[in-house]
This record gives sequence, structure tokens and C-alpha cells, in this order.
Amino acid sequence: SWPYRFACIRLGTSPPPQAEAMTTPGVWDASAANFEMKRKSSFSVFSAGTSRPRPAQGDEEEKGKHEKLWNLMANYKANDVDAVQKDVVSHVEYSLACTRFGFSKEDAYRAASLAVRDRLLESFNDTNAWYEQQDVKRGYYLSAEYLLGRAFQNALVNLDLEPAFKEAMMGLGFELEELYPFEADPGLGNGGLGRLAACFLDSMATLSLPCWGYGIRYSYGIFKQDIVSGWQVERPDYWLAKPVPWEIPRPDITYPIRFGGTVEDYTDEKGTHRQRWVGGEIIQAMAYDNPIPGFDTFNTNNLRLWRSLPSEEFDFDSFNESRYTEAVEARRRAEDLSAVLYPNDDKWEGKMLRLKQQYMFVSASLQDLLREFIKRPGRQWSDLPSKVSVQMNDTHPTMAVVEMMRLLVDVQKLGWDEAWDLTRRTCNYTNHTVMPEALEKWPVEMMEQLLPRHLQIVGEINKRFMEELAKMYGDGPKVWGLSLFQEEPFKGIRMGNIAVLGSAKVNGVAAIHTEIVKKETFADFYQYFCDKGQKDKFVNMTNGVTPRRWIHCANRPLSDIFTKHLSSHKWLTDMSLMKQLIAKKDDPSLQAEWMAAKRAAKEKLAAHVKEHMGIEMDCEALFDVQFKRIHEYKRQLLNCFYIVHRYLMIKSASPSERAKFQKRACFIGGKAAPAYVNAKTIIKLVGNLGEVINNDPDVSPYLKVGFVPNYSVTVAQVICPASDISEHISTAGTEASGTSNMKFVMNGGLIIGTMD
Repeated sequence: SWPYRFACIRLGTSPPPQAEAMTTPGVWDASAANFEMKRKSSFSVFSAGTSRPRPAQGDEEEKGKHEKLWNLMANYKANDVDAVQKDVVSHVEYSLACTRFGFSKEDAYRAASLAVRDRLLESFNDTNAWYEQQDVKRGYYLSAEYLLGRAFQNALVNLDLEPAFKEAMMGLGFELEELYPFEADPGLGNGGLGRLAACFLDSMATLSLPCWGYGIRYSYGIFKQDIVSGWQVERPDYWLAKPVPWEIPRPDITYPIRFGGTVEDYTDEKGTHRQRWVGGEIIQAMAYDNPIPGFDTFNTNNLRLWRSLPSEEFDFDSFNESRYTEAVEARRRAEDLSAVLYPNDDKWEGKMLRLKQQYMFVSASLQDLLREFIKRPGRQWSDLPSKVSVQMNDTHPTMAVVEMMRLLVDVQKLGWDEAWDLTRRTCNYTNHTVMPEALEKWPVEMMEQLLPRHLQIVGEINKRFMEELAKMYGDGPKVWGLSLFQEEPFKGIRMGNIAVLGSAKVNGVAAIHTEIVKKETFADFYQYFCDKGQKDKFVNMTNGVTPRRWIHCANRPLSDIFTKHLSSHKWLTDMSLMKQLIAKKDDPSLQAEWMAAKRAAKEKLAAHVKEHMGIEMDCEALFDVQFKRIHEYKRQLLNCFYIVHRYLMIKSASPSERAKFQKRACFIGGKAAPAYVNAKTIIKLVGNLGEVINNDPDVSPYLKVGFVPNYSVTVAQVICPASDISEHISTAGTEASGTSNMKFVMNGGLIIGTMD
């Protein structure tokens, strides 16, 4: 059982101290090759030899030497109110250096968070020890985005610590709910893609699956959205301005990432002709771990994020010669890679930054997971597909196919055919878009400049693939469409094609979407694999969202109603149990409780709108909402046309006729890409509609309009419970899945939507 096995392996390590802004210098020589998959800590700065490995848990000699240490770590922290209070107060004094005379609510949040993190780390270390002991097959989820939301309440709920912490903090003079707003939303994602990734992490931990996430530790989120004179204005979202208690810096887990350079031919010691990538510039990717607790389980998984750092911190010679800017130029170039989510790529330099950003995170992740795989004694590379599964979330991480080939062929010196077979059986690809123009394509010229070895590998994969296709189909447009290269409108590499060819499985994210992927987006590939007898290559995996955050955390009154009428909280991990409520749908007491919960949620949203927008809302009105990225295909403009139509209907009616109209409050929110002029103009239109309608004495009692700024997970947790109806009206066939509709409907709202 879980409790028993955890009690047997309470040997976890303490978290390292908070990392400074700078890490130690790199140990890699750019003129050398094939040193990947060795962490920096594998080298001695003094001798360049390997360091002594960490003692194995079964080492009896080491166990005897450290028995006192291990005995002291054998017990879990207590979770009673008194123990929690002592831990919080201890962190106030010893972690935050505060006194009882200068102890603010924000200090209380930080101290309480650290007390929760202590308990998270116990489970985190035990989980990882158990995975290693059992030698489980591991899943690795690679995603450029993770729209996590605040961690504090989620951790309390999943660890079942909320009641104890609530009473403990109340005893110290603080309401737990007053502390939640002091946590910043992590700036690691934007839309549904990132939120899906976050929900997957929660679900995998809750199901006790051995799965980790990998991504980028962005210094800045996509941007903080302000509305000035009706227009969107982008401000820096520096979510790391204050210490983040949930992340664990890992300066010992740092890998080399190379850009530029050249490729040399050579013959290895076995007489095999090979290539090595040398020269160029090397940066460092440093890990930051973020524990992901499961709900109602002892399992805590990990989200490992990479921060880019220079290999050399500081050019002392340039500084001494008063060239101060040059002295830190390498640091600036390196840190640019993990600075911003989705840098503007309408210029060549922006595209280069995106490519470098994506390669940095993919390379560091693969070096880390392949090292974890091969370090086990007796492990053979032929075991890789049975012990590792790499899931690429959309096309951003699809360079993983090419990088895995490089690591296996160049660094581990496997034969090409064996490496290609292992890669194709280990990698999997989730497609999130039905629009071919949204599938990334990198210019050949850019690849040659930044990743010359990868360009060679893509060329070799394509050469062998084209030879196979020529035997199957001859020559012609069908074969050209399957090529990994495109000639027009520029000579480029089709990352979507690489992902499909190099994966064991390709999945869409909804039944309709998967059919479009098979019949339109990758129709030629689907036919090719069918012709080869691999009809199960393309599969459907419908997206979902976690009810733990989107009901239990976001809408506790409704969660309590479900638990009361279902007689347990098991519905939080099995929503099919909610079907039992259908038998009670005519129960007057349930209806009254339901409407009271909805009213409370609407009052909470009305207070938010009043505070942030200055608009008074009538909670008797129907709350009609549309919150998602601002994009033409999502058709916020169509919603605006309806609002204009309704305004004209009310305006033209007589006073007695107006009184018959259902009061309606229309809220729209979401961010527009900084360079997307049409989307930003739609935001301005919404603002203009609000100015006219909200100030019209004839219409405003019956219709209000507002654009809610800076949409985020935390804002969504206020909006979803309050909606009466929500709009999901993307042009049919363009929305891959759309998961926000699930959050709205599970909170008791109706949805208006196309078939997507």
C-alpha cells in the first residue's frame, strides 16, 4: 500500500538553498563535442573528473555512517493545528526573518506556503524514490506552456490540509482566504494549450501515474494586459518579482546547450564514419522543480522548468577595459531565451529567438530524461520504448524527434536504424490545430545557422523517407506533400511532418478534430500509414479539465452541494457519479441550494467588476460571458454584433416593452497577440460598446457590457462559477477542442456553441 511503502523509504533529501541570480561558470569547452547528457555536477571544476556518485539507499556501509541522519528523516511532519502553527511561526522567524511586531498578511502567506511546501517535499521525495525503486515506465510531457494558476489553495486541497491550515491560521489571527491573493499567477502559459497541460499534470498525479512535465521557466509571462482608452496595452508580467515558495532551484541539474558551430566528419574507434558538432556558443539550462500533488493520493509528481543562463557569467577583461556592456553581453543573450513566453516573431530576429527557446528546452529535457534512463545499472538502449514515453504537446517541442536522434547517434553512438526505431517508438505527438499555416516551419537558412547538425539529420531522415515513398507511390504531388521540406513560400522544414513521421502515436484532442486531422491536416500521412498497415497510428484523446480546481477550489459552495447530495467527495475523481443528481433535479431543496450558490458566485464577480472596471452590475441580470484568446476565428466580433442588435432592440422599444426584456450583462475578456491588429481592434470595439450602452439611460438598466482585463486562471476562477450562459462560437471546424466550455458547464452554466 502507499502509506506502507512511503514509511519504508522516508529517505528524501532536503531542498537546496535558494539559487542566486547567477549560477557557477560552465565546464564545457565549445571546441569539444558529444559531452551532452552529463550534468555540470558530473564534472569537477578542479580536475574535470567525474564526481563520486551519491550513495545508494541499499548501501549498508553508508547507511551505518548516516543512520542518525536517516532516522531523523524517518518521520513525517504532523498536520494537527498546533504543529502547523509552530511550523508557520518558525518560518516567519527563521525563513523570512520577520518578528511578531512586523508580521504582515503577505508574510503570513509566505510562511504558510513554506509550511505547505515542507509537506509537499516529503511526498515529492518519497514518490521519486518509489519510482526509482520500482523501475516504472515513465511518461514525460513536453509543453511550451503551463497555465498553472495559483498553487497555494490547490496544494492545500490536494494534500487534504485545508481544514488544519484554516484553523491554524485563524488561531494566529489570519483568515486563510485573505492570504490567497498575495500569490501571483505563474506567467508560464496563455490559453487552452497551457491550461490543458496544467490539468494533465494534476490528473496524472491524482491517478498516481509516474509522469513529469518539462517546460520553460519564463521570467515574464506573455504580458499583463491593461486597457487604456479602450485599447489593449501590454505591460511586463514579472511574476517572479517576489520569491516563489513553490519552486525548488536545482543548480546541480544543469545541461549544456549549443548554438551555431560546424559539423565535422570523423571515424570512431570502431571504424564507423560519424559526425560531431563543434564550435559555436554554449549556454546552460538550469532546472527548477515544481512539485505537483495529486488529489486524495500520496503521489506528488514534478514539473521541471528550464532557465537559460550563460556559460560564462562575466567577461572580466571587457569590464576592466571599460567595455561594460560587452562584459555582460553573453548573460543577456542567454537569458533572452527564457525571458518571455512567445516572443514576437514577425521579424527574423524574433523567429530566431523562438527557435533557440524551443531547442533549449527540448534539448535540456531529453538530456535529463535519457540520463535518468541510462544511469540504471544494466540498462540497454533497446529498453528505451518500454521505460520511457515522450509526449510532445503541439508543434513547439517537436524538435525533440531530431534532438533524440542526435543524442542517440552522435553522443551515444548508436547505429542510425536502431536510433530511428527507438525514437519512433518513444515519441508521441498531440496536434492542437486544424490550420496547416499554424504548424511551425523553420527556414532552412536559420537552421543551418543555429542548428547545423539537426539540419543534416532532418535531411538524412527525409532522404530515406523519400526513397521509401518513391517505391510506394512513384513521384508526384503526393510525395512532395509528405516531404519534411517545403520549397514555397520559403525553403523551410515542416515540423508537423517531422512530428507525425517520428512518433508512435498521433492524437487529436476531440472526436471532430481528430477526423479533420486524418482527412485534411495530415491526410497524406494518414493514407501513407494506412497503406503500411498502421491504421491505429492516429487516435483520438478528448481533452478534459480538472474538477478539483474548477469546482472545488473555484466554487466551494457548489462543491459542497455535490458532496452533500452524493454522500461523498468521490465525484472529484469520478465525475460519472454526478449522474446520480439527475434523479434529484426536481428536488426543491436542491434547487434552492443551487440558486443560492449561483447567486453567491455572481455577487463575487460583480464585486470584481466594480473593483477593476468601475461598473455596477445587477446580479438579477443574466450573466452572458465570452472569455478566450481574442482571435477572428473565435468570433468575439460576432458576439459584438449580437450586443449591438440587442441594444437597438431595447432602444427602439417603448418603456413598457423594455420592462419585459430579460436583463443581461455581457462580459468579454482575453488577450490579443501584440502584433494582431484586428484582434486588438475588437477589444477596442467592446470598450466602445460599453461606453455607449452603459451610459444610455434607456438601455443600461437592461443591458451592460464590459471588457474584463488581464484574463488569467485566477480571474477565470471568479468568472466560471458566475456565468449563466457562455459563448463558444468559433467558426465550425477551426477549434481543435476548446476546454473552457467544460469549466463553465460544470459550474452550472449553459453554453452557446458551434459543434466544435
